[in-house]
Amino acid sequence: MNISFRQLQAFREVVRSGSVSEAARVMGRTQPAISALIANLETELNITLFRRQRGKMSPTPEALYFLGEADAILDRLALSTRTMREIGALEKGRLNIASMPAAASMLMPQLLADFLKDKPDVQASLMMRASAVIAEWITSQQYDIGLGETPSNSAAIDMQNLELECVCAIAADDPLAAKSVIQAKDLSGKPMAALQDGHQNLKATQRAFAEQNSKFEHRFELRNFQPALPLVEKKLCYCVCDPITAAGYLKMQPSPRPVVFRPFKPSVVLKVSIMQPAHKPPSGLAKAFAELLRKELDGINSLFDCD
Repeated sequence: MNISFRQLQAFREVVRSGSVSEAARVMGRTQPAISALIANLETELNITLFRRQRGKMSPTPEALYFLGEADAILDRLALSTRTMREIGALEKGRLNIASMPAAASMLMPQLLADFLKDKPDVQASLMMRASAVIAEWITSQQYDIGLGETPSNSAAIDMQNLELECVCAIAADDPLAAKSVIQAKDLSGKPMAALQDGHQNLKATQRAFAEQNSKFEHRFELRNFQPALPLVEKKLCYCVCDPITAAGYLKMQPSPRPVVFRPFKPSVVLKVSIMQPAHKPPSGLAKAFAELLRKELDGINSLFDCD
């Protein structure tokens, strides 16, 4: 059976108006074209749908039954068409995002709120996980976008790789806050908050201290940098933290801020990636949000640039 949308539309208009000419006017077609659509539909169904009575097209009982079926099909198609247009216009759909802890508490919610403020029919999932878990989720296509520390190269993951320069968090009234750039030697022997043993960021920070023959005093061991900032506020330590955490703090903390951030030398780099499934074409929503995220991360990288 080969029934077309136009045949169903012509059939419904003729039933409603009782006239081929009126149906032709509504559909913007010629009368012969409408008559041909009806005749072909009757052939496909092997049923007489109309009888001419006193110049009117009178539907048969079979036609009245079929009208309900045609209405359901046309209404469903119209709904699907509207939905797909809304999806194409980024007005409908679902966005699944997995984020590393540094971005999950401040950066991602803020960015997602800006992205969705004019999209009330878009649903979103935002999950915080370790970077290794995020890579697994993207590989298995469970999530549309992941932000995490750069994983090993994988054919299953499309990656936009970025290198973010870490910055030094200092109490605002600390004498070191007067410096435009903090050197590792400025912090020699001073208490530091840093990530757990074995983490690449900790190793890079320790190498920076060693490069300037400085003592790294690891007082506070943390899973991420956000808990370090209240400790810095109380002058219990200093912290060489990722710029995502620093930028989130600057946005959320009203002035005057008790913690300030300065570029840190020798450079400590955090390598992060925006990850998407390589074997699953991104939706329009995912593509647009990934572009927005990349622009935001580029802005964060330049926010603390000391060059």
